[in-house]
Formats: sequence, structure tokens, C-alpha cells
Amino acid sequence: MSTPPLTELTARTRDIFRVVVEQYLATGQPVGSKTLAEGGAVDLSPASIRSVLADLEKLGLLAAPHVSAGRKPTESGLRLFVDGMMQITQPSEDERRAIEAKLGDPGPLEARLEAASAMLSDLSGAAGMVFVPTAERRLAQMSFVPLDAARALAVLVDANGQIENRLIELGGVDSATLDRASNYLSARLANRSLGEALKEIEHEIDSGRSALDAASSNLVRRGIAMWSEAPDRNPVLIVRGQAKLLDDEAVGDVERVRQLLDELENKQAVAEVLERARGAQATRIYIGSENRLFALSGSSVIASPFRDREGNIVGVLGVIGPTRLNYARIVPMVDFTAQSLGRLTG
Repeated sequence: MSTPPLTELTARTRDIFRVVVEQYLATGQPVGSKTLAEGGAVDLSPASIRSVLADLEKLGLLAAPHVSAGRKPTESGLRLFVDGMMQITQPSEDERRAIEAKLGDPGPLEARLEAASAMLSDLSGAAGMVFVPTAERRLAQMSFVPLDAARALAVLVDANGQIENRLIELGGVDSATLDRASNYLSARLANRSLGEALKEIEHEIDSGRSALDAASSNLVRRGIAMWSEAPDRNPVLIVRGQAKLLDDEAVGDVERVRQLLDELENKQAVAEVLERARGAQATRIYIGSENRLFALSGSSVIASPFRDREGNIVGVLGVIGPTRLNYARIVPMVDFTAQSLGRLTG
């Protein structure tokens, strides 16, 4: 059954549907007509409320776990709520400062990724995830440092200040040739990946536009080839807070939680889920069966790409948990954390 557009629901039906979803997300429990009537959120008799709930069930937006229970939103109902009715709650100034302070601690990138994953878990009460895929580093410069008449070090510096070097045989190359090759490479490597720079350099040399002599061109080619053989950075996937999924509300849903924990053990599949969110312009929400990996456990994923200061996508971070996640709070929290992590990691 396709989800009806929000405009097809009457104002009264929309109000009751919104209250049911909000109460379910707050408590994790089905919501009955008596609760709605006594709570004062809906100014209708229990009989009128039951009629509307029945209509919403026929539309596939609500479901009753069993005959005597109240209703809870279906995956289609949650999707309708998230896309058209949810009023997000932006992080407070204190929360923003705490996030930026935690992510801004000095140290290697992986330590910041660990901090981001753990913090998302604490803020959401679910599991936090961060994924940085295999990627070529952005570079700053490359130079040749002579060791003796026959050898030099080819020194590569990336945009994060990490330095690597390789030993290269000179074959009678003089210091002026080393300087010309170093200057040429540094000018074309700045803020590019090695693959990007390699294409431009090969094209310039092959077309005779490089303004390099034969000795310098040969040294440039050999230096680039040496680094092209280096492996890409290994992908990083960090998942923290799985224990938070075993809360008191999970006691009656042990099988679903066990299935989710099993799914989280499949690191490659989790990485593929987050990889699919890399191309998104904003935070993505996958509810239950919308995501093949977590369809069996009926879980939701909230994920957002994070970018460096030049706008290049570095990775993806997010939260995985039951479909009763507090979307209104977690979505903007994930979005702000992604922006902060990208900005603070350069």
C-alpha cells in the first residue's frame, strides 16, 4: 500500500496521527484512544478517537501490535511524519560548544572520529557510527633532497602535515635539476590527490607544455611513479555505543535487538550503508526496510556526510537504533556534528 500524501488527511486526522507518533517516539509504547483522550492533547471522545485511529490503520500509517493494544506508527507512518510533520529541535548553545570542544581536541584524525562516534551514541542513546572510506590523500608538496651524488630522498607532504619519503637513484642528476623538478611538482600537487596531479603532469609533459628539460621530466616521472605505487589509506569504520541498544525498553524486544547487534557485526555491510549516504547534500534517514541491511531488525539509520574546508567529502557519520528514535532531536544533532567535524579537521 502506498503512503497517502499528507494533504489527503483532514486536519483532525493529522493532529491525532501526529500526537500518536510523538507519544510513541517518546515512550516506545503503543498509544490507545483512552490515553489520547485523558492526556488532553486531543479534544475528542474516546469513541471519535478510535474511529480516526481505525481510519489511519486502514491507510497503513498505524498498526496495532495485538488486539487489546493501542496503535503505533508503521514504517510508512514514520516516513510521512519525518518528511512532512516533524518539528526539529536544534542543539542548544551549550550542546554546540560541548560538541565543538570534544571534536576540537588535538590529536590524530582517528581520535576525533572515535570522539564523534562516542558522542553521537551518548546524545542519541543509540549506537554512533563514523565511516571514512578508502581515499587518496590531499597533498601539499613534494621535493627531492640530495643525500649524495647518486641518491636523493623524494619527500611527500600531505595537507595534514604527514610526511613520507622514498629513496630514489639520481643517475647523474645535478642539484639544479632537483630544484626544477621539486618546484614543478609542488606547484601541481598542492591540494590535489596524487591521481589528479598525475593526469595533469603526464599531459603537460607529453604535450611539451611543461617547460622542463629532459632530465627534469624524467625525474618528475620517476618520482610520481614511485608514489603511485603506494597503497591508498585504509578505510576506517568506528561503531560505538552498542550496549546502549540493550536498554530497559529492549527487554520485550530481545530478538530484534539481537538481530541488530548481529547486523552491526557485519562491518563491510555497515560501511556500504554509510557509503550510500556520501552523495547526499544533507542528513539522510533510512527507516526499517528502507535499508536492506537493517530490514530484519526494523532499525533506523540517520547519517550525514562531512566535508573538509574545500567542500570535499571526507566521510559519513550517523546513528543506528530502533525506529522509535527521537528524530526531531537526533537529525539536527547529526547534521551539526558533521559540519563541526568537517570544519575542525580541515
